[in-house]
Amino acid sequence: MKIIVVGAAGDVGKAVCDELGLRHDLIRVGRSSGEFQIDMSERASIEDMYSKVGAFDAVVSAAGDVHFGSLEDHTEETFMLGLRQKVMGQINLVLAGMNTINEGGSFTLTSGVLDRDPIKMGTGAATANGALGGFVVGAAIEMPRCLRVNVVSPGLLEASAPRYGDWFPGHNPVSSKRVGLAYAKSVEGGITGQVIVVE
Repeated sequence: MKIIVVGAAGDVGKAVCDELGLRHDLIRVGRSSGEFQIDMSERASIEDMYSKVGAFDAVVSAAGDVHFGSLEDHTEETFMLGLRQKVMGQINLVLAGMNTINEGGSFTLTSGVLDRDPIKMGTGAATANGALGGFVVGAAIEMPRCLRVNVVSPGLLEASAPRYGDWFPGHNPVSSKRVGLAYAKSVEGGITGQVIVVE
């Protein structure tokens, strides 16, 4: 398969590439790295990337910014950062790609642990994660041309723990291998409309 991996240079993206790259042709995409660069908050940027890639079989998104901060310090704009970048950025990958992806193709998005196991300062991320779960459940029953859509919801990765572990007291980090396998389940399997939890 020809698979577009958005956010390929991040910890989750590397886990995706390490697993799916064993068997498939990967197109790595990022904000400032990879074969193509996109601004996920701009649908036109996503559409331009699709037009340059040509035919493809799957999209995996492991990207999207959110604001971390106390609830008291949050504003409408800080919440909108996560909604524009992490939520609508990934939703636009689906909306812009539905008519260009090969029939029977799949979209795999990324949320995270914080909407089911919250941490202090993580309300923005929890909000975005919950929205993505709702999107895939609702969108799956309307996808055209036998297309599928899922979201992977990993816990804190072991690879990320040295940088972010202090923010996640008591959380048990998950291995990159297990996270990569969750994306393989979504891309190579037959499920749709699922939140694939890795914890």
